Amino acid sequence: MLPAVRVTSALAIAAALLLPAAAVAPDPFPLDRAGERWVEQTLKTMTADEKIGQLIIPSFESSFLSTDSDTFDYLATLVRVYHVGGFHVFGTSESAPPVLLNPTYGTTTLGSPLAAASILNRLQALSRVPLMNSADFETGPGFRLAGATTFPRQMAFGAAGDVGLAREAGRITAEEARAIGVQVNFAPVADVNDNPRNPVINTRSYGQDPARVAAFVSAYVAGARDGGMIATLKHFPGHGDTDTDTHLGLAVVANDRDELDKVELVPFRLGIADGAQAVMTSHIELPAIDAAPATPATFSPKIVDGLLRGDLGFGGLVYTDSMSMEAVTKLATPGEGAVRAILAGSDEVLQSPDPIAAFAALKDAVASGRIGADRLDASVRRILRAKAFVGLHRSRAIDLEKVSDHVGGRAHEAVAAEVSARSLTLVRDDRQQVPLRVAPDTPILYLSVVDYPSGWRIAAPSRTFIPELKKRWPDVTAIEISDETPPAELDLVRAIAPRFGAVIASVFVRAASGSGRMDLPPALARLLEDLAPVTARTRAPYIACLFGNPYTAAFLPGVPAVLVTYDLYDRPEASAVRALAGEAPIGGRLPIALSERLPVGFGLDRASLAARGRQPLP
Repeated sequence: MLPAVRVTSALAIAAALLLPAAAVAPDPFPLDRAGERWVEQTLKTMTADEKIGQLIIPSFESSFLSTDSDTFDYLATLVRVYHVGGFHVFGTSESAPPVLLNPTYGTTTLGSPLAAASILNRLQALSRVPLMNSADFETGPGFRLAGATTFPRQMAFGAAGDVGLAREAGRITAEEARAIGVQVNFAPVADVNDNPRNPVINTRSYGQDPARVAAFVSAYVAGARDGGMIATLKHFPGHGDTDTDTHLGLAVVANDRDELDKVELVPFRLGIADGAQAVMTSHIELPAIDAAPATPATFSPKIVDGLLRGDLGFGGLVYTDSMSMEAVTKLATPGEGAVRAILAGSDEVLQSPDPIAAFAALKDAVASGRIGADRLDASVRRILRAKAFVGLHRSRAIDLEKVSDHVGGRAHEAVAAEVSARSLTLVRDDRQQVPLRVAPDTPILYLSVVDYPSGWRIAAPSRTFIPELKKRWPDVTAIEISDETPPAELDLVRAIAPRFGAVIASVFVRAASGSGRMDLPPALARLLEDLAPVTARTRAPYIACLFGNPYTAAFLPGVPAVLVTYDLYDRPEASAVRALAGEAPIGGRLPIALSERLPVGFGLDRASLAARGRQPLP
């Protein structure tokens, strides 16, 4: 097991100390006179029910949805009867049999940009107060919607080392999201991933150094603002130093206040000072701020009203993380959870497992005085100001004919490809075999090493790597192995490996929300280690490309060459093949520490073969 290594750079400490304890951030939603007038007039004419509804953000899936359907009727009821403040846009899913005949089935799929825009247009038309909609577009809208742009994970940006690319990703994401009717993006992730055993943040973070993370966070916020979108810092007050997935249970950050100021809070302070307009709280306990047992930040006035709004001076919107996560559903009913979140200082209750029950409980709390009228108005005023800031008081409908002009496209794709290529980090090349210089007719053994075979509905491993490899070296024998591969078959791989002129292993290890898993199975790690002496005897190049969890590198100390991508899906596979073939340089730097010998900032440089004035062997 990797030890947790915390990095507190001098710049991070300086940033924390320079920002006063009671910093006052700028007005997050500056409005012109017409906008101010709309906010106050709207607030004055709203009923209590309309105000309460503004605090609730339910969700929907973005597949085609007929207006004449039970699902649309339900969404329409949430608008007409319960006056919800907006909707959260997901991709979509497919039905699977209750008893899986094939355990490799996955149910999650990508939604449609046009479907999302169409649904949002119809719901906007039903709402007296315009809806302000959100999405988890951490890696761009393509993270949820097919055909939209997908960027690499944030850690890849950290490895590429260019904050300008983060700003451009924020701007492009804003352009595409606004084109489908989404105004709030739950990104960037401002967590400092300084715990290698973190199963839920991992590559979603820009890295391990607080100051560098803060710089990328600030750049992304600026890019989102350039594109007219509200960026959301998450997961306050910092989810990086945990080893619990809050989709499955309540996590604890045990650091004292001094450590919080030096590490966890650094990106949030800078992001807020630089104009971030929304913050998402996390379902984590923080005993240094609130020692009450079973009180996550979501339910803690000391953390939300005290630390965030008071000490950090944040005046923007506060969203809860999904209230359907087990970290909070185990602590409170949907109704009581909503009330406790608002009492803690949040403005928006996101994805309650029962939004109607949440509305009823909030209404009872207002009627009884548990939630005061002034407290309710304060949140509603912030929400209305945010809606005016993004122009919803002037126009709320989306032009469906223009969606395809703004979503996806070659220019946006080129930015994502640049990040992917520049992020590749060569952490080991003991035999100087990268790039791969073998003849085109060399027989290559390709191993697609998968952590476990289920759940790959969207990103089947090696679906791009294998065809791209065969374009360069046609004689490829490809084998997939996983935790379900019998020992005898692993032994067969050991036996046949000496017959090949090169061995390439793509290692796919996910740190996926809700899975509870993040490791390469020991039997697969042993196999990869065993191939090192075999290839040394035959003098065959042996290279491992890591996709997903980069900390996997620490469990493969004997593999002679290791290339880290920080990502999954098609683009990093294509980028890795180009780098291995010497068609692109390698220059990424580790944004995290993998070991004492592989610290933050480490990375081996390799020029492309063309840049060296050399060509692959004929």
